[in-house]
Amino acid sequence: MPKTVETAAQRALPGRKAQAARNDELILAAAREVFLAEPKAPISAVAERAGVGISALYRRYPGKEDLLRTLCYDGLRRYNAEAEAALENSDGWAALVDFLRRVVDADVHSLTVHLAGTFTPDESILPDIQRSAELNDEFLRRARESGRLRPEVTAADFGLILEACAAISLPDPDRTAQLRRRVLALLVDGLSATGELPGPPPVPGEFAQRWQRRDL
Repeated sequence: MPKTVETAAQRALPGRKAQAARNDELILAAAREVFLAEPKAPISAVAERAGVGISALYRRYPGKEDLLRTLCYDGLRRYNAEAEAALENSDGWAALVDFLRRVVDADVHSLTVHLAGTFTPDESILPDIQRSAELNDEFLRRARESGRLRPEVTAADFGLILEACAAISLPDPDRTAQLRRRVLALLVDGLSATGELPGPPPVPGEFAQRWQRRDL
C-alpha cells in the first residue's frame, strides 16, 4: 500500500508543478500589464487580470514587493540573455546594433522606466547585475575595435538609448514597436557619427539611485 500511494503521489506531482508553472506565467504576465499601466495598483488587480485566486497569488508572492522584484529581476535576466545571443555575432558593430534591437523589442526597459524605486532590491540580483555590466563592457570593447563607435561613448549611454525607446508608448502595440525601432535607428546613427557629444556621459550611481525604495 505505501508503495502504491507513493507512486500515485509521484504521478500527481508533475501535474501540480505544471499547473503552478502555468499560474506563475499568468501572474507575471498580468503583473507586467497591470504595473506598467499603474505602479500603484493593488496586488488584487493582478490576480483578477491573471484569472487566478488571490490565495494562489499569495502562495507564490507573499506581497506586492515580492512580485515587483521578481518581475524586474526576470527583465534583467532577459536583458542578459538577449545580450549573450547578440554577442554570437563576431562583428563588433553589428553585434551592438543587434543587441540594442533585441532589448528594445523585448521591451525590458519599460520595467525600469515605470518600476524603479517601487521595491527594495536584495542581494540575489547581484550576480545578474555583474553579468550585465560584463556584457555591456564587451559590447563597448568590440564596437570600439570595429572603428564605428564614437570614442566618447560609454556603456552607460546604452541605458539612455534603451530607456528613450521604452518611453515611447501608444495604445497600438504594433505602432509602438515601429516607432521604437525608428527612434533606435536614429540613435544608432548618433553612436557612429562624428563630432562632440554635449555634456558628460552618465556616471556610476546615477542610474542605481532610482532603485532606492520610495513611498507610493
